Amino acid sequence: MTRHARIVILGTGTAGLSAFKQASETTDDILLVDPGPLGTTCARVGCMPSKALLKLARDVDASRRLVREGFVAGPLGEIDDAAVLAQVRRLRDRFAAGPTAAVEKRGDRYIRAPARFVGPDTLDLDGERVSADAIIVATGSAPFVPETWRALGPRLLTSDSVFDLERLPRRLAVVGLGPIGVELGQALAMLGVEVHAFGLDDRVGGLKDPEVNAAACRALGRSLHLHTGHEVEPEPTDDGVLVRFGEEAFEVDAVLAAMGRRPRVASLGLEALGLPLGRNGLPELDPRRLRAGDTPVYFAGDVNDVIPLMHEAADEGRLVAYHALNPDAECLTRRTPLAIVFTEPEIAQVGLAFDELPSEALIGSSDFGKLGRAIIMDDRGGPLRVYADRDGRLLGGEMAVTGAEHLGHQLAWLIQRQVTVEEALLLPFYHPVLEEGLRSALQDLRRQLPESARRPDLPLCGHQDDPLPGI
Repeated sequence: MTRHARIVILGTGTAGLSAFKQASETTDDILLVDPGPLGTTCARVGCMPSKALLKLARDVDASRRLVREGFVAGPLGEIDDAAVLAQVRRLRDRFAAGPTAAVEKRGDRYIRAPARFVGPDTLDLDGERVSADAIIVATGSAPFVPETWRALGPRLLTSDSVFDLERLPRRLAVVGLGPIGVELGQALAMLGVEVHAFGLDDRVGGLKDPEVNAAACRALGRSLHLHTGHEVEPEPTDDGVLVRFGEEAFEVDAVLAAMGRRPRVASLGLEALGLPLGRNGLPELDPRRLRAGDTPVYFAGDVNDVIPLMHEAADEGRLVAYHALNPDAECLTRRTPLAIVFTEPEIAQVGLAFDELPSEALIGSSDFGKLGRAIIMDDRGGPLRVYADRDGRLLGGEMAVTGAEHLGHQLAWLIQRQVTVEEALLLPFYHPVLEEGLRSALQDLRRQLPESARRPDLPLCGHQDDPLPGI
């Protein structure tokens, strides 16, 4: 006997739960399949525990600075790293409890079992056969670790294991300067760990703009030791790990592998789809509908190796569920790209990245070292850079500044609404606020426009009710 469902969703992370909610608007004939653990990557081992760790690390760093600079008298107390890590786990468990409960209350619509394809529309769920009109694969990803590194044993950490530490190592090597590496590396350094961070090139946090990247490197270098341009070769020793890079070598207590994540598909039997599989183990996907060839199988979230961000996973879950149930519908599109790294200072990329800009693009910049509000907030970052086409239409931006998580959103909203530089400057800006830094970059762009209006950037009389058509 083969059980049948209209739609089966493999994985109950952000993408899977988002797909379930979307599909539930059309049908109740949905099966959720996940072998566990439940709770989503974001809540268990990603966005949320890392931000909890960063918040506590910032508090510790700020208290040390107050003592060091003489604003607080008396000796600085010892940091209880066990208490810090326990608080991170308490918050992690709180955040993971919600999505876990959402799955468990599905009753017999949730099957706790590993899944394997035995055909394009049929799965084996731990011995039970289930067929479906459509199958959504949302099994997520796992940290990439070179096989030879596994000899490090418990001294090898990843973002999946670091939050379970009872105590912090004294010396740590972080390999990988992407968002995960720089967030965790800086947080642990602020908590007193001697952190050495390594990258094959000098880019940090995914930045492409060389001026912004250089400023971010300077800021990160204040709390951790950056080493770029070499592969890392760790070797276990009696008391730790010997890290070799280039002509140098030194010993640390543990290594954090932060070299990205890989799709979690090895056990799914995707060869049963009858499609060629790429080096990442995935079939080629329709970039808009995320469908595998002409099969009824769709891939959403980190597993598709497209944009491994939580908000993108949520959108993709809705997108694939909609198309799985409405295969002939007009395709949906994505929102303006937005990526944020929660370091100190924060990093944000919006819209087109620096290396994606057309040759005639204009670049406006603002220096937060001269911005009143940023000076008061002890901003230790660099420029905010905004990109526009030669007609003044906003295209993107990159920044490493205090408040980038908010400024990035504001810029993304303007880009998605196809606002021009001059239209954006009609909006109100208070004083003193960080948004004045965004205004300064827009004003820098405005000065570069060939036919910029020579009047103050204020709405014209009679247009106050609709200063920005379309917004």
